[in-house]
Amino acid sequence: MKFTEYLKYLLIGTGFGFVLVKSEVVSWFRIQEMFRFDSIHMYGIIGLAVIVGIISVQIIKRKNMKDAEGNPISIPPKDPSQVTRYIVGGSIFGLGWALLGACPGPMFALLGSGLTIMVIPILAALAGTYTYGLLRDKIPH
Repeated sequence: MKFTEYLKYLLIGTGFGFVLVKSEVVSWFRIQEMFRFDSIHMYGIIGLAVIVGIISVQIIKRKNMKDAEGNPISIPPKDPSQVTRYIVGGSIFGLGWALLGACPGPMFALLGSGLTIMVIPILAALAGTYTYGLLRDKIPH
């Protein structure tokens, strides 16, 4: 990849991080409000993201859209025999999100906004991802 291609992704990521910070999606207090059912703020944002995702996937499928390299975009259906895997994985992800007060994307936005303590959860997330990569063939899926 050329530097200009990386620059494009850096700018998109920076813009997305800016939106996350300004919408308070990365706010620990907003996330705790959500998990305590004290505010609809986060549920509104997540609900809107789900609606945008559904519409986007339908447009991609119906228009037979292609990716940036010209390859057709293929979205395979979920395997219904993997429901337990999705529930367990989602629950672990949700528990980590509730305990930390941030999910993976906002961790970087928080670090970029000056909250240097986020280095620790980022390193822990990387270690967990690496560990999963090592153990993936040994655990049931």
